[in-house]
Amino acid sequence: MRSTSGKYRLANGKSAPKSNQGKAEVVRGVVKREPCGNSGGDEIGTSVAFITIDEDAAGQRIDNFLLRILKGVPKTRVYRIVRKGEVRVNKKRVTADYRLALHDLVRVPPITLAHRDAPVRPADNVIEQLQQAVLYEDDQLLIINKPSGLAVHGGSGLSYGVIEALRQLRPENRTLELVHRLDRDTSGCLVIAKRRSMLRHLHNQLQQKGRVEKLYQALVVGKWPARKQLVNAPLLKNVLQSGERMVRVHPDGKQSRTAYRVLERYTNMTLVEAYPITGRTHQIRVHCLHAGHPIAGDEKYGMDEVNQEQKRFGLKRLFLHAASIQFALPDGRVLKVEAPLPAELAEVLARLKDGG
Repeated sequence: MRSTSGKYRLANGKSAPKSNQGKAEVVRGVVKREPCGNSGGDEIGTSVAFITIDEDAAGQRIDNFLLRILKGVPKTRVYRIVRKGEVRVNKKRVTADYRLALHDLVRVPPITLAHRDAPVRPADNVIEQLQQAVLYEDDQLLIINKPSGLAVHGGSGLSYGVIEALRQLRPENRTLELVHRLDRDTSGCLVIAKRRSMLRHLHNQLQQKGRVEKLYQALVVGKWPARKQLVNAPLLKNVLQSGERMVRVHPDGKQSRTAYRVLERYTNMTLVEAYPITGRTHQIRVHCLHAGHPIAGDEKYGMDEVNQEQKRFGLKRLFLHAASIQFALPDGRVLKVEAPLPAELAEVLARLKDGG
């Protein structure tokens, strides 16, 4: 799999190996078949399975573990077999919140599923985009430059997203899991874990403020004041009758903070860098709106007349891009990965510069 022109470096003062500058060195190791249940749900079901828990699965709740290995089994059924005692750990009944320990022996009962259609194959253009989107890869991590318009996972009428497409493209990597999410219309750095141990490591870092640094670039309406360096406004998530998720600033919402820095000014537009100190749904978009400077191309929280005007400059999507991500690896080294601005957004900036 080829990589894009994105770059990464170790942020502890040392550069990545010379061969990795500009293009990431792609590691093609096959994931070792572990006894933790990497065989997948399609291979568990016709008979009783006994699974010995390894380091990757240790610490995970039994319900989440079963949902991972029993692909396609409804959640209600998974919880029912746990509740009825059909799932045993070390020959004993457990509750759904039981956390697995190293070397636990899990008994999984046979499960018969109705015939399911084969997974929808990603479109050829999606396959090509993902093959060219790799920014960094090793035996535990995969970081891609997610294209705008592609959801990170299927559901809500979508047959597949990034994670489902990657699982089909990389059948040897049976344990690919999203570390975090990006909005469907946002492009940029998206981290996928290849192993449960790395997923746990990064989730622990995400839960500790300041351990993971995610920087975004956004083109906003108007002249963003240089003195406005922090938006501190609580966010409340609502679901409309149509099922659409909307987020708004509300005193009953969760504490939310975003730091901003002006990168470039254009006629009645500003390119800003946004650093979400907290990680709420649609945080950057709603905080920009709250500050009086909605993001260009934002059909959910933006201004229709401005979005129409920006089409004159070739903007046909949300101008929000996850430009970089930085975090510590398990061995203590700090990795920073950068995603270049997509060509369609770079062209918009060039036209804005020429036009004003």
